[in-house]
Amino acid sequence: MNPLLQGLDPVTANRVIAAAQALEMNRPDQAAFQLTPVLATHPDHPEVLRLHASLLSLRGEHHSALRHMHRALEQRPQEALYHNAYALFLAEAGELDQAIDHLRHACELQPGFVMAWYNLGLFLTRSARFDDARQALRRAVTLAPDYAAARAQLADLLRMDNFRDEAIAEYRKLLAAQPWAGMAWWGLAEIKTLRLGTDESDAIRRALAHPRASDGDRVAMGFALAKAFDDQSRYAESMQALATANEIARRHRTWNAPGFATTIESIRAATCTTDAGQDLGSEVIFIVGMPRSGSTLIEQILASHSQVEGAAELTDLPLLIAEQSKQRQKSYPGWLAEMGTDDWRQLGQRYLERTARWRKSRPIFTDKLPNNWMHIGMIRAMLPGAHIVISRRDAIETCFSCYRQYFPGNDYTRSFPDLASYWRSFDTAATYWAQKEPTHVHPHVYEDLLKDPETHIRQLLTFCNLPFEEACLRFHETQRAVGTPSAMQVREPLRADTARAPRYGDLLNPLRQALGLPLVDAASV
Repeated sequence: MNPLLQGLDPVTANRVIAAAQALEMNRPDQAAFQLTPVLATHPDHPEVLRLHASLLSLRGEHHSALRHMHRALEQRPQEALYHNAYALFLAEAGELDQAIDHLRHACELQPGFVMAWYNLGLFLTRSARFDDARQALRRAVTLAPDYAAARAQLADLLRMDNFRDEAIAEYRKLLAAQPWAGMAWWGLAEIKTLRLGTDESDAIRRALAHPRASDGDRVAMGFALAKAFDDQSRYAESMQALATANEIARRHRTWNAPGFATTIESIRAATCTTDAGQDLGSEVIFIVGMPRSGSTLIEQILASHSQVEGAAELTDLPLLIAEQSKQRQKSYPGWLAEMGTDDWRQLGQRYLERTARWRKSRPIFTDKLPNNWMHIGMIRAMLPGAHIVISRRDAIETCFSCYRQYFPGNDYTRSFPDLASYWRSFDTAATYWAQKEPTHVHPHVYEDLLKDPETHIRQLLTFCNLPFEEACLRFHETQRAVGTPSAMQVREPLRADTARAPRYGDLLNPLRQALGLPLVDAASV
């Protein structure tokens, strides 16, 4: 018998095995059917607790999952599988440092545990410990050369770290074995300095018809195909590839534009600010805005300063919102109006505690999670000393760039009407806060930067209370990992020819119409 099932009778053991198989196939209802009677008879068995924790996690009950897994781990502290599982639940709760510690221990207990090495690489990447992450992912690939997810993640990390040729080699190794691997095709497409020719577009079209390709693969490949066609100046075909990929994605997840707009207005109306004279949070610069609007470039400029650590897209603020919602037993933004000055101060201090690791080498850090534009009022209340930079770019360029980008989870990018609705919500909130809090909220316009880089970089530094440093003008020379789609671009000098909409001419009229912009008469291609 499997040693993990020790102490269970054969009938119960079979139920536990069936529950585990159902969880592996992401069938929580079947798993619950098998596990419910076992929980009644063996509520404290460590393997039952582990599976129950997994089931709770699938239902979104992350804290309960963590508690049950901790009980299991207490009984089997030398079981690598349990440390791996506990690490996953810690990560879901936002405790990445603890998760990494448990994964390291799992790898020590079982050096051949591929999944633990892979998860370690993932979480080290999320913690911006890129050298260690590469080592962990290389170990996973060495142990399991056919493990596609590990090789793809390694290639992604190499791309982020600007190891361009190594990244390309890893993506091509994966595609040689699995030509339908959508994420590998998209990874190649993300290397903006790599032009995809007809050989690649023909190979992608063959892969789209492969019987082993999933819808997820086809979505990723569709975006890669669109990039290949764009590289070849085949703009109508590129638009068709994008439409097909986005339609496949919409079959699985849709976007409630009216509901989102209502929520954003509720957030703005409910949030109260505290005394703007307080300096709590002066250590952080929030960079917010629409994706693909130039936020990565802003961070690269600031991270070139000797006093600033570029921490990338941190999840700490959303996790704090989730914590508060759980504590107050009320969904966000319903509890915002209940918060008093002391509550906001405590929340701000909690944020600074969570992000302390980013101030170990430099006194100031950036938090570049784009969607934090929704929470500007909350940031002002909890961290009145923080600086908030709003990244802005031409509406059609921003929305079209989002539409062209493979964005799992960003469901508003799948259609022009949804994109336009999201843009309007962002534009309204950004304009409101920039006018209301001009000393703490600064709009930084991408097109203005292109026209006069030094003037606008100096303005940005002045707003952030940073002395001017020449290195910020030479941001493209700064060596740091960049984990966004703009990784390659921010390592190059500014270019004035980044506008893409003119190439597509009237092909983008449906987007212009959705945004309420003038239409063009003919395609300029």
